[in-house]
Amino acid sequence: METEDEPSSDNATIGMRPETRRQMMIKLLWISIWFAYLAAPAEDVLGDHHGPLADVLGGIGLVAFVSAYLALVFRHTSRALERSRVLAWLGVLMSLALVLSLTLGPSWLVLFVFVGISCGAVLPAKLARVAIPLVTGVLVAVGAGMPGSVGALIGALLIPALLGGFAMVGVRQMALTTRALREARATVAHLAANEERLRLARDLHDLLGHSLSLITLKSELAGRMLPDKPEQAAQQVADIERVSRQALVDVREAVSGYRRPTLEAELAGARTALAAAGIAVDLPGAAPDHPDLPPDEEGALAWALREAVTNVVRHSGARRCEVTLTESGDELCLTVTDNGRGPGGSPGNGLTGLTERLALADGRLETGQAPRGGFRLRAYVPLSRPVVAAGAGTEVERQV
Repeated sequence: METEDEPSSDNATIGMRPETRRQMMIKLLWISIWFAYLAAPAEDVLGDHHGPLADVLGGIGLVAFVSAYLALVFRHTSRALERSRVLAWLGVLMSLALVLSLTLGPSWLVLFVFVGISCGAVLPAKLARVAIPLVTGVLVAVGAGMPGSVGALIGALLIPALLGGFAMVGVRQMALTTRALREARATVAHLAANEERLRLARDLHDLLGHSLSLITLKSELAGRMLPDKPEQAAQQVADIERVSRQALVDVREAVSGYRRPTLEAELAGARTALAAAGIAVDLPGAAPDHPDLPPDEEGALAWALREAVTNVVRHSGARRCEVTLTESGDELCLTVTDNGRGPGGSPGNGLTGLTERLALADGRLETGQAPRGGFRLRAYVPLSRPVVAAGAGTEVERQV
């Protein structure tokens, strides 16, 4: 009969199962606040209102009622009970309230307040909205049939029975909503963790695939130069050391989440990798600094350039590679074309990860056979605002 919140080691969480003795005692203390209403039947049993047998039976009945009430509350909040069991427990409470009220007098009508509160706490909202007025009606009917003036007593119990019951309906709904929100938050956290793992896997693949390919090429060159050209071989070994150190830095930045490559840096790396592989490269000058290209979109194009060059070096068998940037409308297109073997089978992990990376920047990837044979990769990213071309429907192409 309580709302849920984050569990703690010291406090009994509302609406949650008590896990320690301390939590159980705190939960029992909170529930026992309602026991103030039992002062009237307790005084009726302890006072000189009935005979000894009636007092003993009344005491036993009161203890049985409180025990059934606590059992229903604790068991239902600890684990979801079947509706038949919930109705059975409520039937026990209702029966005890009826028997004790009819046999011992109006002081016991307060038990119907507990029955109404229990209905609001453990029944579904639709069923509780019917059960609570029904229990209150029984309270009025039983009290009206008693001798003496019980009108004031019934009036004092109607509001607690109705408002207490419907208040528990609201509290129960709040507890269910809180539980659903907690489960949704856990799901979101799980999805975020999976997305971060995918991001890290893409970054490591792109970083290490490019760097290790370059290290392999330079190692082969150094092996062919030995022992006839030791000075040139030493230069290749120095390049290998430089690339491996840069790869280590890139991996650390990727793991930390701060890695954002730039077109200028990737163009320099592409020139080195293609030259080491003996591939003629049409890559003069530095990358253009487009004023309308946001950093995230530039990073996506830089990753696309790295992945494309890596594939050219490792898989194409090409002798020539051309890289261009084409500005058209509100998009910037990076095109990497080679004259190698052309498209193979299904896309590998690199192109799949690149497609996902471009999608995060609202871009897209197109791959296929180049017009004159070979393979062509096109990566599109949006610019921050539409670019007005010199003439209607024209494209401004920059050779880089």
